[in-house]
Amino acid sequence: MTRRSWQVRTLLPAIVLMGLAAGFFFAWDVSVMPGLAGLDDRAFVGAFQALDLAIITSPLFVLAFMGALVLTGVAALLHRRADNRAPLPWVALAFGLYLATFVVTMAIHEPLNTVIRSAGDPGGIADPTAVRDTFSEARWVAWNIVRTIATTIAFACLAWALVLHGRATAHAADHRAPHTARTAARPPSGATP
Repeated sequence: MTRRSWQVRTLLPAIVLMGLAAGFFFAWDVSVMPGLAGLDDRAFVGAFQALDLAIITSPLFVLAFMGALVLTGVAALLHRRADNRAPLPWVALAFGLYLATFVVTMAIHEPLNTVIRSAGDPGGIADPTAVRDTFSEARWVAWNIVRTIATTIAFACLAWALVLHGRATAHAADHRAPHTARTAARPPSGATP
């Protein structure tokens, strides 16, 4: 298998997983958090706990969330040593943006999620308002918008890198085609036309 085929075999799933990540964060921006915002404090804590548990126990979520990071990093490494490095800055930028998203998730969202996660059974919480206030809903939402923007730009960068990769592959094929055509037109050695 050639380097070009490995590049595309990592770039395509990286694009798909990055798109899934961007869509996931966007859904929280436009539907989940606005929907939760209208709930009373006890219901908010309970609903957020249920959503959080569904996410952290989902192998598909973990695959998509971590896979986007790993495959984008591998794609960047494969383009680093390529004969055509035009896609490299775009893949590297996508990797940097998604790495920043990962850091934001671990440094900001996970500690905030832990506040809700560790509050216990919503029915037994003495002061659900204090839990919700400690959670800092506005901070969570603001930083999720950052994640949405970063992953959307990373998705666009990877898509553009694939376009550049395709152009380079087509260009390389065009340069080989005339040589192949000339070679094929020659009669075999020793044969008379």
